[in-house]
Amino acid sequence: MNPAVAKLFDRARSPHGVIGLGGAPFGNFAAAMDDERAGATLRRAWDRGVRYFDTAPHYGLGLSERRIGAELSHRPRDEFVISTKVGRLIVPRVPPLDQDDDGFLVPGNLGRQWDFSAAGVERSLYESLERLSLDRVDILFAHDPDQAWDGAAREALASLTRLKAAGLVSAVGIGTNSTAGLAPLVREGLVDVIMLANRYSLLDQEALETVLDPAAENGVAVVAVGVFATGLLSTVQPDARATYDYRPAGAAVVDRARRIASICADHGVALPAAALAFPLLHPAVAAVAVGMRSPREVDEDLEQFTAGIPGRLWPDLVAAGLLPAGAVPS
Repeated sequence: MNPAVAKLFDRARSPHGVIGLGGAPFGNFAAAMDDERAGATLRRAWDRGVRYFDTAPHYGLGLSERRIGAELSHRPRDEFVISTKVGRLIVPRVPPLDQDDDGFLVPGNLGRQWDFSAAGVERSLYESLERLSLDRVDILFAHDPDQAWDGAAREALASLTRLKAAGLVSAVGIGTNSTAGLAPLVREGLVDVIMLANRYSLLDQEALETVLDPAAENGVAVVAVGVFATGLLSTVQPDARATYDYRPAGAAVVDRARRIASICADHGVALPAAALAFPLLHPAVAAVAVGMRSPREVDEDLEQFTAGIPGRLWPDLVAAGLLPAGAVPS
């Protein structure tokens, strides 16, 4: 891993690795949260030792950044790591909507405008810094360039590289749900960090050979998010009503999750604890990040994150055909 990036994550490291607090819930993703609970959740995370925080303008049209900034702006700046994202400018929506139409329960008077140009990326960063009440962020991701247009990732990274060269951010990368096209960017040295959502978990190892192995070979750090598979892996016994990859889970994937949970139980391990620990087995994965919606969820997630995992669990999952052999240490 790039030594400068490794040093960044060392700020947030615990004896069990790095767990980050994902910022989407603080933008009212899928469910509303008031300012009081947002603040209490962030304070509990800090008190429990969480020192990596991720957010984005997209999350609640700036609401997540404002809430996270309200708590972090008075903390010692060199004691935490914060990442945010660029690519979607927040602009007035004409005509306004009653409510945002992109999954966040916030007023619809603002909207999103794709922009990965140098001017757009710089504007986005400065607007984020204002919302965060900070003078810098540590990691800046191009957010979902694969959803914008062909070539958006390279245009975005060229813009981000200018900001890094100017000393405005310490590390740059891409945050995405897609593995497509990432390996060439990794091999060309265009990214320091990749934030990969939902593509490396106990239920999905799509990214193993296409992203994680090239990242390890080229010194690129990976932050694994969506490790609970958007719900299905978040409980000890998978619920057939849970979501998987933001959609209702099908019978086959529920059955697979239950088979994994059963083997975990044989080893005295709760499924969520295994879900948090699994990505960190790979040498490219520097951190996991999860959304936490309340102080109680902070406590629950930290309890699972710090649980001991018997080493024999992983080869038993491989032997059962539930994980590929290359995903666990030999």
